[in-house]
Amino acid sequence: MPHANDVSVVGDLAGIVARMSGSAVAVVGDAMLDRFVYGDVTRISPEAPIPVFREGREVRMPGGAGNVARNLAALGAQARLAAVVGDDEDGKALAQLLAREPGLVADIVAVAGRVTTRKTRFVAGAQQLLRADREDVSALPADAADALLAAFSRALKGAGAAVLSDYAKGSLVSGMAAKLIALARKAGVPVVVDPKVADFSVYAGADVVTPNRQELAAASGLPVASDGEVVAAARKVMKTSAIGAVLCTRSAQGMSLVTAADAVHIAAEAREVFDVSGAGDTVVATIAAALAAGAKLVDAVAIANAAAGIVVGKLGTAVAHPGEILSALQRRAVMPAAGKLVTAEEARRRADAWRADGLKVGFTNGCFDLLHPGHVHLLAGARAACDRLIVGLNDDASVRGLKGDGRPVQAAEARALVLGALETVDLVVLFGEATPRRLIETIAPDVLFKGADYRREDVVGGDFVEARGGRVVLIDLAPGFSTTLTIARMSR
Repeated sequence: MPHANDVSVVGDLAGIVARMSGSAVAVVGDAMLDRFVYGDVTRISPEAPIPVFREGREVRMPGGAGNVARNLAALGAQARLAAVVGDDEDGKALAQLLAREPGLVADIVAVAGRVTTRKTRFVAGAQQLLRADREDVSALPADAADALLAAFSRALKGAGAAVLSDYAKGSLVSGMAAKLIALARKAGVPVVVDPKVADFSVYAGADVVTPNRQELAAASGLPVASDGEVVAAARKVMKTSAIGAVLCTRSAQGMSLVTAADAVHIAAEAREVFDVSGAGDTVVATIAAALAAGAKLVDAVAIANAAAGIVVGKLGTAVAHPGEILSALQRRAVMPAAGKLVTAEEARRRADAWRADGLKVGFTNGCFDLLHPGHVHLLAGARAACDRLIVGLNDDASVRGLKGDGRPVQAAEARALVLGALETVDLVVLFGEATPRRLIETIAPDVLFKGADYRREDVVGGDFVEARGGRVVLIDLAPGFSTTLTIARMSR
């Protein structure tokens, strides 16, 4: 996302994060009790081929719409939750948990005879082993539906945005979503919907919906593998369902924000994923808080992307705090090039997505130790002859094998960072083999570039690329530049 990598714009985003503390957001939808049972597994049951889980500590927290409200409160916004629970022990426990959250006001409707939704997750180490659900997904009784509408109307007073959190547990069925959106529209409040049902027309009038990839595929009936397919699917549901914009969350592939005028694809922020529980709640909460603070939608999504990257790095249904988000935004601004270093499989996936969008993918490789003008010339020439350029970079061991002891001068991470700082380079992939052939066969580039000091028939992987209909292009070298010569001059 271009503007998220600009330091001055990060300052603008930081201002939005600061203004969230003065915002108010109304939340309505399916609230539930999230129960986490942590323990360990050391053996297999003698009764059946299943692990024996030894229970340890237990943690309970608000889930669903309750977790959206909890995320809003963590961001410093005033969260106003309208929700329905059962008149049971889980409902009482959920109400008590919500009452303990600072900055969260819950207007809870308890329905006699209804079961409060409860999700119990059994976790060993950082791995979920099993989830057990208890729920009632039937439509609300008429009196409970009326009470929920009244509670939401109260929550909307003075609010700057609204969230409909649909987990298909009964709160938003039978026309309730339309009635709730109508109330928000009447109040002049932008509406963010986390959808669950395949028919997005029930959310007509919403400003933005936030489906994941599978939900968007089900709603549109179209494939959603590539960037272009996501855009086409989003535009279809926007047209057929009268929705203002679609934000498709795509796990490791990041997010895609599609509006009538534009489409922006945003790389995932997470560095290490421990638990995705509630990450979607964090996204809708952050977007709503930013909109309530006066942000543009694209800026709200940039902040939400950073928040999502934070919560998936935590265990359990987690939240992101303003300080964490600011640190993530600043880290991205200071070292945007770090995001270009990817695995071979990720490079293949992105190359496939680029090709699906009609773009030509190029590849070159080298040690790139002490980047010099000759390297820059080569990379600029390669990038001018393709739409996206992937650079295969020898890791430290393979450089040592090629160049001898004392090389590389710079470690692989430093060399990758310098390469990634060049606008001509789109991705950097490390490889440890003597040649990049396996990497070339994984990525399957359309154009393979090498310096003109090579003969075409000697270019590693050239036969593979040409057999697929691609080309091998030799780039004229800028004379007088060499890392080896530079090092020799330094040692005199």
